[in-house]
Formats: sequence, structure tokens, C-alpha cells
Amino acid sequence: MDQLLAIRVFARVVESGSFTKAADSLNMPKTTVSKLIGQLESHLGVRLLQRTTRRLTVTADGTSYYQLTHPLMNQLEDIDQGFSQAQGLPRGKIRVDIGGSTATMLVIPQLPKFFARYPDIKLDLGVSDRPVDLISERVDCVIRGGPLTEQTLAVRRLGEVSWTTCATPQYLARHGTPTHPEQLADHQVITYHSASTGRILPAHFQRGSERHQIEGKGPVSVNESNAHLAAGLAGLGIIHTFSYTVRPYVERGELVPILTDWRPAAYPFHVLYPPNRHLSNRVRVFIDWLVERFAQVD
Repeated sequence: MDQLLAIRVFARVVESGSFTKAADSLNMPKTTVSKLIGQLESHLGVRLLQRTTRRLTVTADGTSYYQLTHPLMNQLEDIDQGFSQAQGLPRGKIRVDIGGSTATMLVIPQLPKFFARYPDIKLDLGVSDRPVDLISERVDCVIRGGPLTEQTLAVRRLGEVSWTTCATPQYLARHGTPTHPEQLADHQVITYHSASTGRILPAHFQRGSERHQIEGKGPVSVNESNAHLAAGLAGLGIIHTFSYTVRPYVERGELVPILTDWRPAAYPFHVLYPPNRHLSNRVRVFIDWLVERFAQVD
């Protein structure tokens, strides 16, 4: 038995939750995956996976074995890459999950500078506003905004961004320009709802000690940040979103800021990664670059 290969296959089965998915991702026959798992279980003398026709379950021994071997396999991969990398530069693939507008407006436009610095790193970007399971989806790190709710992940703060409330000149010409958050009750507000819960995320406004929380009403609600911007640009209503998202359109006059003296607290962004995973050098330099990038954003 090739024990290292068997351990890698076992980890992929655990992370994907399926022999078929593991085989596809490893580009090997399903029978080979099953054979390697069986050999590994025989070698260890324990059952790692409980298999039925409908369900695959990781046993207690399997969970323990995965938790013990996974960091070691990551370290071994980094050691191999460390000896093969050219000119001391990190190399390899990083799987990153990132929200839509953060990807299109902040990260992707600046990636040429990152690749100029680290030409041997490849990025696999999962772009959506839905939450992901880092372990099962084999994601190295995620970029998330808002208060931290995940208590099981390692975290590094990236920075914070400001908010802008705005609409098209055509919309404001038809409906008037609100001067107080409470007047938004009489306007079309494009709401944003959570991709995981469906809950409307209210807009917060603050001026001095006065605070307002507005859910708004409008003809459309979306759960993805680029679609939220597109709805605002289409003149469907008022949007309340990150300033970096709308700045180019404000500068061109396609969107007009309103309620500029009402600003909520800045919105924090963090990068999160599994705490039991050895942080490879390639992931570390990518996170350092993200911190630099967010330092340029207001």
C-alpha cells in the first residue's frame, strides 16, 4: 500500500463526503479510491468510514485520524514545494472564497500586481455571497465582511470600509431626494438578503447619537452584491452599499450619493482559515497582500 496516497485519498473522501466526488477530483477510478481506503483501514485495524448504499459517515476513529494526519499532510506538501520553488518564491494553488463585489471591485483588478510579485502562485477563486464550509469544500481561506460569528476558525483582520447610499439621477428626479433616513419609507429601496438565511439585512444610519435601522421596500431584493449594484444602476431604487463598490459610478455621475451626513460605523472585513490547518507560505503571503490591499480602501 502507498500509505501517503491512501491518506490523501482518505482526506479527500472526508472533505468531499463522497467516494465519487473524491475520485473525480483526484482523477482516479472510484474502485481505486475504495481499494485504498480498505487497505488503510486494514493497516490501522480500525474502521474509518461507515458506508451504506445511501450514506457515508466518518467514524470517531476516522475523525481523529483525519484531524491528526491532515496538518501533517499540509506540512509535507509545503516542505516539497519549499525544495522545488524557484528563487525562494512560494508556489502552488490557493483556494479562496470571496464575496461578489469584493472580488470584482477590490481583489481581481489588483491581481496583476500580486502575480507580478508571486508568479508561481495560482488562485482558485470561488466568488459568491454564500457561506462555505472550508473543510468539506477544501477552501484555504475565506474573505468575509461583518461581525464575526464563526468561533471555530482562525481569523486575521483585513480592514474596514465605509458605506454610501445612492441612486441614479433619473430615479431621484422622479421620486425626489430624501434628506432623512425615515423618508426612505416612501422610496423604493433595493434590499439585500442573506444568501444563507434569506433574512433582509437592514441599512443602518447614524448621525451623532441618532440612529436608524431601515429595511426598506422595493420592487426587487437580491442576495448577491454585484446584482445589488446592477439593480441600483438600472434605476430600480436606492441602494445602501460599500463605498468602494459605487465609487466609479459616482465619479461618472451614474449614481448620486444621498444622506451623506448619515453614516453608520465602518464595516469590518476579515480573512478566516481552519485553525487546525498549517498555514502554508503561499497562503500567508496572499493574506499579507490582502491586508495591504484593504489598507488602500476607505
